[in-house]
Amino acid sequence: MTAWWQATAAFWPVGIPLAGAAFAAMLRGSVQGQRRTTGITLALLGLASLLLVWRVVADGPFATGFGGWVPPLGLVFVADRLSAALVLVTALVGIAAGLFARADLRRRQERGGFHPLFLAMLGAVNGAFLTGDLFNLYVWFELMLVTAIGLLVLDRRPTQIDGAIRYALVNVFGTIVLLAGIALLYGLAGTLTLADLARVVPALPASPALAIAFAFIVAGFGIKAGVFPLYAWLPASYHTAPPAVAAAFAGLLTKVGVYAALRLLTAVFPGALGLGDALAIVAGLTMVAGVLGAASAWDMRRVLAFHIVSQIGYMLAGIAIGTREALAATLFYVVHHIVVKANLFLAAGVVNRACGSYDLRLCGGLMRERPWFAALFAVPALSLVGVPPLSGFWAKLLIVDAAFRADHVALATVALLTSLLTLYSMSKIWSEAFWKMPRTGRPRPRPFDGRLLLPIGLLGAVTLTIGLFAEPLVQFARAAGADLADPARYVALVLSRGEARP
Repeated sequence: MTAWWQATAAFWPVGIPLAGAAFAAMLRGSVQGQRRTTGITLALLGLASLLLVWRVVADGPFATGFGGWVPPLGLVFVADRLSAALVLVTALVGIAAGLFARADLRRRQERGGFHPLFLAMLGAVNGAFLTGDLFNLYVWFELMLVTAIGLLVLDRRPTQIDGAIRYALVNVFGTIVLLAGIALLYGLAGTLTLADLARVVPALPASPALAIAFAFIVAGFGIKAGVFPLYAWLPASYHTAPPAVAAAFAGLLTKVGVYAALRLLTAVFPGALGLGDALAIVAGLTMVAGVLGAASAWDMRRVLAFHIVSQIGYMLAGIAIGTREALAATLFYVVHHIVVKANLFLAAGVVNRACGSYDLRLCGGLMRERPWFAALFAVPALSLVGVPPLSGFWAKLLIVDAAFRADHVALATVALLTSLLTLYSMSKIWSEAFWKMPRTGRPRPRPFDGRLLLPIGLLGAVTLTIGLFAEPLVQFARAAGADLADPARYVALVLSRGEARP
């Protein structure tokens, strides 16, 4: 039995949430039944994710084929340190968001399809992290898009519908661009298995078609990640979702775009067409544009949504630098940011309940009224800024150190200045919502459920643990960075299961 679980370890983080989504859909008439299904599914997903990480750490990366086909034919899942770590943190965010939703969502929102859509989204995210095929990566992106739109319109309010339309329009455009690039690449290489592409594409002669395919694929992933200049859809849509949904979106969806770019640029197009310098410019502009948007916003959710854009810039910076240290720093940063950003969106939901509004100008007094919540909020807020010894400090230190070592002084300077502006915008949240006296005649708060603090405390504990015991994760990230910097390992791992194309 143990050997069977190990052999199929890459399948369960995808299969479990998809099966749970199907079962929850069949229980549409029973909210309680859907809740139980979601709880059991998330617990099993957490166990399966731990098993996957354990298998990768103990035995090394591995590939699992399906349907009796061997690579480069057929569908293959590839589990290495990068994908296993992201699958585990996806399960963590899913559990935290599920706990929050149980205490926060209204029954009509649950009847509107929250449970099957949420579980299907988690399955799609894990599918994107584990797939070893470019076309199937596109398929998982589309499943994420469909489930995200459904989750955005749970309440069917005009603002939610407007946000969903904005989200759909830009992401459908990104899908068209991505699919066009995939089609061009397939016509040139004759394969879409990532490992086979890593072997075939470097041998192809330079041509306009290859350059266009490359540009389209990178642009498609960039749109879905929310990079400059196509990021406006993100703060225009994420703030309309319920807190648990927004937390999962903020933590996970844009990171799939970053992961896809990271995987493709290191394995298939390493250093192609001088992208490093161009990507460094985009990374710097993404940092600055996001943090300036956060500094000017007053809706707490929009502040946090703009910060997603800004922090994506740090991840792009690591990819642009491209050294082993920078790639390791990118993985560390992604893990840190998923946890912290999901936690901050959950905290925004509590602020709304306690103050009756997301508008910071209508809030106040939470330091006195909810001191325990104020302490819990301080952990992810200070980590986002990069205050030591929290996880954000180590994440930014690794990125900036890698930039200086690679002589990307301008990029490192932009990253440091962005941190100062992040401090300003997070200080605005603290001073307006927590420190100042509550405004007279403020909106009526909703009843406060103490269970809302449990997932915030859980994610805060993870942030503290990463910060106080950073060395094991840094070493794990460095090993992952070494794997990414040497795509031959990935190629050999996948194609050793079958004969590569001649």
